[in-house]
Amino acid sequence: MIKNIAFFLLALFLLTACQQPPETVVADKILFNGNFYTVEEDTPLAEAIAIKDGRILLVGSNDEVEALQGKHTERIDLNGQFAMPGFIEGHGHFSSLGSSLMNLNFMHSKSWEEIVNMVAERVKTAKPGEWITGRGWHQEKWIEPLDKEVLGYPYHDMLSAVSPNNPVLLSHASGHSIFANSKAMEIAGISAETPDPFGGEIVRDSRGKAIGVFEETAMALVGEAYQQYRTKLSPEEKKKEWLQGIALAEEECLRKGITSFQDAGSSFQEIEYYSELANNGSLDLRLWVMISGSEPGLKEKAATFPRIGIGNNFLTVRAIKGYMDGALGSYGAWLLEPYSDKPDSYGQNTTPIETLMEWADIAFDNGLQYCVHGIGDRGNREVLNIFEEEFQKDTSRKGLRWRVEHAQHLHPDDIPRFAELGVIASMQGIHCTSDAPFVEKRLGEWRARTGAYAWRSLLDAGAAIANGTDAPVEDVDPIQCFYASVTRKRVDNGFEFHPEQRMSRAEAIYSYTLGNAYAAFEEDIKGSLKPGKVADIVVLSKDLFNCTEEEILQTEVLMTIVDGKLKYSKEMNK
Repeated sequence: MIKNIAFFLLALFLLTACQQPPETVVADKILFNGNFYTVEEDTPLAEAIAIKDGRILLVGSNDEVEALQGKHTERIDLNGQFAMPGFIEGHGHFSSLGSSLMNLNFMHSKSWEEIVNMVAERVKTAKPGEWITGRGWHQEKWIEPLDKEVLGYPYHDMLSAVSPNNPVLLSHASGHSIFANSKAMEIAGISAETPDPFGGEIVRDSRGKAIGVFEETAMALVGEAYQQYRTKLSPEEKKKEWLQGIALAEEECLRKGITSFQDAGSSFQEIEYYSELANNGSLDLRLWVMISGSEPGLKEKAATFPRIGIGNNFLTVRAIKGYMDGALGSYGAWLLEPYSDKPDSYGQNTTPIETLMEWADIAFDNGLQYCVHGIGDRGNREVLNIFEEEFQKDTSRKGLRWRVEHAQHLHPDDIPRFAELGVIASMQGIHCTSDAPFVEKRLGEWRARTGAYAWRSLLDAGAAIANGTDAPVEDVDPIQCFYASVTRKRVDNGFEFHPEQRMSRAEAIYSYTLGNAYAAFEEDIKGSLKPGKVADIVVLSKDLFNCTEEEILQTEVLMTIVDGKLKYSKEMNK
């Protein structure tokens, strides 16, 4: 009898234990009293968010979220401010952004004289023979006329005069041409007999004299001399310098609300450095990296990729980057018809088609995305042709999400092909308004109207679009890029470039968050505010949906949260 009672009591205890409610999960951090836009169709708006272990625990009302707080939960009152998923930079050059913050930066220079004066100041503190470098000049954006020029480019004379003993190498804003002074050309062995390389041009005047500008692959003629100079630095010195630039790039991105950055082409050495940082927990924002197609040993080393989610999803390497053509500003974009303002030129095919097809095979065989730079309508058509041919090798493989990087100038016949092939148009909104002053000069009215930065046409055709800045070609600021995407207006003078192609505000936010995550196969972990996704959030001073166009440009980043941790706060950085 006693034995039966014991069994009964044990069974009753076990049944009661099973019916006990589980211990309530307690949030590490809650953000409440907010105006959250989640980028989730079913539940686009919310008041509050709970975070635990770097992930979103709950998205809902203040009451729902506050029920998850414990005595150690950090509380952040947003006081009604607008919050959304952190911006994802969809195409930029991370280490180059860092370098641009360390060297001379001409992004806002308004004249050649201003640039020469900046170099002259640097010469005063430079060591004998030291190379002076900088980036960001763009001849189409200068407001003061030149005394003499070729295709809008100045001669090197003024630059050579202020720096006779120090070689100078200045990269165009696009990264597709450079300017060199006479000392740099002397060291590089440039003479009247130096031939143009495949896919490049040494810009010369009517007498055949090199004026100092080297376009596309011709940049290597001087660039190799600069790299030879840098061999004097030890590997440790180079890495230290690189890390300094990365730290500056991180700081700049976080200050502007960017929580993830898609890097458009890194070397294997850089990828190893990034891996070290990710594994050590030393990255402050998430990186998604393309391998530069020109890397030695690509075919063999590609077999060790993709590498996904390194360091708690702070680094993924799963794509190869190629270049079909150059940039419009430097007459490098490959066109179907000649330039309107340079009728003897169609632009440049910068990488042989055969090489680009070899890289396509490598990407296809190793399960990597293929991301190819295409600016001109001919360049874009050729990229789509390569993709289509590759896809036909195995039609059972769908949804590869290969990308055309920039897709700036398209023939109308090629616009539907993006959706038909499942190719992503990885575009940069800010390029439209930045380039607007010279696009019609280069392309003529019809090509500019029907195919330049054709976001609306692509979206209406069902294409997926990613957004970004191409930093350091442009400022990495997503607010300016968002403004350009929804207005197609220049900030300085209000010039509106074919506004019928603009995006809606919802489309532009999507393109900078979940759209970019989709373009990287990362939509399951980031890009929207949803339980289970990483807690990457930006808090802004303006409601991007409901503020006026003018107020968009007044928007400030108040907080940037990555992996549930506050990485930037306006209050902290006053």
